[in-house]
Amino acid sequence: MATIVMERIGRVFISLQHIREVPRMLTEAAPSMPGTVRDTEVPPYFRERYVCTGYRPLNQNWRYYFLSLFQRHNETINVWTHLLAFLVFLVKLRQLTETVDFVGDHHSWPLLVLILSSLTYSAFSAAAHLLGGKSEQCHYTFFFLDYVGVAQYQYGSAIVHFYYAVDESFYRHVHGIFMPVATVLSCLSCLGCCYGKYCNHSLPTWVRKVCQVVPSALAYMWDSSPVAKRLMSLSTANNDPAIIYHFGQVAFFLSCAFFFTYPLLERCRPGRCDFLGQSHQVFHVFLSCCTFCQIHASHLDFVGRRELYSRLHRSNEAALFVGLYVVTLVVCPLIAAFMMRKVKQVLDFKSKSK
Repeated sequence: MATIVMERIGRVFISLQHIREVPRMLTEAAPSMPGTVRDTEVPPYFRERYVCTGYRPLNQNWRYYFLSLFQRHNETINVWTHLLAFLVFLVKLRQLTETVDFVGDHHSWPLLVLILSSLTYSAFSAAAHLLGGKSEQCHYTFFFLDYVGVAQYQYGSAIVHFYYAVDESFYRHVHGIFMPVATVLSCLSCLGCCYGKYCNHSLPTWVRKVCQVVPSALAYMWDSSPVAKRLMSLSTANNDPAIIYHFGQVAFFLSCAFFFTYPLLERCRPGRCDFLGQSHQVFHVFLSCCTFCQIHASHLDFVGRRELYSRLHRSNEAALFVGLYVVTLVVCPLIAAFMMRKVKQVLDFKSKSK
């Protein structure tokens, strides 16, 4: 017995030794990783307002940008916030598969769509902030991909709110149009975000923000209307375990919307939030918290409101809504590809003009 214990202690010690060697191995793997540069040393389309330092140099090899995941720069926190959120959502999906039959129970498909869309937007966002600094073309490509993920998440929010959170009176008024409108708004949101990024050079910042925020705001108001209707019916709040999480997701979303549209923290402390404290970082954290509350609330509704949604939604509605999700999976990348084609035309014209 003592021999077995000593062997296990020895293995733990060896593992700890290996972990301690990780920083040295990373350094040896990338001995010539260039340092960060100031905002004046990168093109204007890479600059963030009131962020003065911590920019990675352009046109390095792909290995540099992947390894910059472990480097201190002004995108490090943006990458890690959504990378960690991706892992949390993945763990949540693994936990839910133990109690939810995502294959045989068609009523669980909206919940699965929400989780898959959450994994998509967090992964695409992390990739955009990690790899979008390589070149102007990569910048547009990865952020257009990020906007595709955002549109998927908007549709995922709509489907769980309409399927699980809706009450009977609201359902009777919108049941024929709610999800088709949500599909259209998701695609318009993707188009608005891509167009705002495409006009990065020619339009003022506030105009670009309007292009990105207004379609997303319309989508959010429509997608969350079943939840808003339910939150206003406070008579059922005492015996509704999901209501506090619905309140949480609304509060987190409104907070992250503020920090997305207005760079409050870095404006108050220009140049002092270059690594930590940017409003976009706070936006990432609040959005991740919003999504987690939303997943948890939707799961509680899935368990506790089954009699209601089973009666309201016909047997084929879940399959229809999944089909509309596939439509967004096709249309949104096509929108991004169309806008990317226009970007390439602009880049080709710029290169020929030099």
